[in-house]
Amino acid sequence: MSAYFLTAAIGYFLGSIPFGYLLVHIFHGEDVRLSGSGNIGATNVSRKSPGLGVATLVLDAGKGAAAVMLARHFFAAGDGNVHGLVIANLAAVSAVIGHLYPVWLKFRGGKGVATSLGGFGVIAPWAVLAMVGVFVVVLLSFRYVSLGSIVAAALLPLLTWLLYKDAGSSVVLGLISTASLLVIWKHRANMQRVLAGTEAKFGRRR
Repeated sequence: MSAYFLTAAIGYFLGSIPFGYLLVHIFHGEDVRLSGSGNIGATNVSRKSPGLGVATLVLDAGKGAAAVMLARHFFAAGDGNVHGLVIANLAAVSAVIGHLYPVWLKFRGGKGVATSLGGFGVIAPWAVLAMVGVFVVVLLSFRYVSLGSIVAAALLPLLTWLLYKDAGSSVVLGLISTASLLVIWKHRANMQRVLAGTEAKFGRRR
């Protein structure tokens, strides 16, 4: 069986574990999708419980990182070759897709920010650190979590290309761009609310 297929399958399976949904269900006996934004990610979970929101953030990032590390261990001959880079980035993208469209929740998942941070943080930590810096600046300037996420996601391919010249392969950049576009697409309703002035601002309950 192809290493690429197995990488994608394992990445999707790990990414599809709906930690936010499970934590709220276990500790509150509720379906987090029926409250707030209806999302299973850390931001919406934190509206139920800040502690569970932090746990969701860590776990969602962790499953992205785990997908990449497992793929590297089993299917990549090394990090310094195109095959290894493709395997690692395919694992990260697959984990993001799993989080966005988990089969267990009828393909209604989160928005992929934390899972992207975890997956690509293993592959390109400096690019992700810069992306987090951009997110913080946008958040502090406009107080919209969604806007910070969109801008940061849009810049990830460029930041990776600038900081990691060995990631300049068209396949690798294509995979990173795919993840970025998916995250942005999942935020399209948020962007519409930002433009309309109806998006909830950070620190203010919806």
